[in-house]
Amino acid sequence: MTGQIQLEASQIVAYQGEPGAYSHLACKHTFPDLKTIHCATFGEALQKVEHGEAYYAMIPLENSTAGRVEEIYRELKRTQLHVVKEHFEAVNHCLIARHGVAIEQITRIGSHPQALAQCDDNIKALGAKNVAMYDTAGAAKFIAEHDEPGFAVISSELAAELYGLNILKTHFNDREGNTTRFLVFSKQQKMPVFEPEKIYITTFMFRVRNLPAALYKAMGGFATNGINMLKLESYMVNGHFTATQFYIDVEAHFQDPAMQRALEELRFFSEDIRILGTYYADEFRFQQSK
Repeated sequence: MTGQIQLEASQIVAYQGEPGAYSHLACKHTFPDLKTIHCATFGEALQKVEHGEAYYAMIPLENSTAGRVEEIYRELKRTQLHVVKEHFEAVNHCLIARHGVAIEQITRIGSHPQALAQCDDNIKALGAKNVAMYDTAGAAKFIAEHDEPGFAVISSELAAELYGLNILKTHFNDREGNTTRFLVFSKQQKMPVFEPEKIYITTFMFRVRNLPAALYKAMGGFATNGINMLKLESYMVNGHFTATQFYIDVEAHFQDPAMQRALEELRFFSEDIRILGTYYADEFRFQQSK
C-alpha cells in the first residue's frame, strides 16, 4: 500500500484555490502530464507535499502589478520544503457573471484581494464596489451557485468554462503584461549540476544580527563577488521589531565559488541562514530583457 501511495503522490501537484484558479493554470502549463489537487490554503498545499500526498506544490510569490503575496512568507518559516523551479504565468483577468447579466448592471465585483488590486482602475471605471473573496476561481464557483443581482467576479477563462459562466470582458486587468511568478516546492532537493555557462537562481532566507549596518555588511559579499541580487524582501519575525527576516533571490548557483565566498561573508553578519533551493532561471526572464 505504501508503494502505491508514493507512486500516486509522484504524479500530483497541489495548489491553493478552486479548480480554474490561476495556480491551477500554472500547474497545467508547467506539469501538463501530472494530476492536480486543489487546497483551501497555501499552507495546506505545502503540507500535502510534506505529508507525501503530492510531489509538488505550486505557490504564487509575487505579481507584476500587485506586488508580493504576503502570506507566503509566513508559510516559508513553517515548511522544510525545497524550491526546485520557478514559473511565470501570464494573467488574463476576465470579468465574469451569470448568463443574462449585462455589464451595465454590475454594482459589485468580487475576487481575491490580489485580483481586485490588479483590476482596481477598471472596477472604479464601472462604479462598482469591491468584494474581497478567498480565491478567484472560488468567486466564480460562488456566483455559479448563487444568483445575486448585479454581482460579477474577476477570474480566469478556465473558471468561466468550468462553472458555465459568461465572460463580460477579457483582459480586465489594468495593465498589459500582468504576470505572476510561482515557485514550485518539493520534499526532494533537486539542485541542478553547476555549469558556468547556465543561468541559475538561488533562493534563501536569513536574519541579520542586531548590529549597526549589519544588513549593509551582510550584502557586501555579493557585490564584491559580482553576484546579481534579483530580489530582497524583509518581514517581521514573531512580532519582534529587533529581528528582521529577509528573503532573497540571487543570480548564481549555490556551488559557484563566488557564491560560496559571498555566503561566507553573509554568515559573519547573519544567523539562521536557510537555502531554499537552486534552480534554472525561467525563460521568461530572458524574454523580458530583450
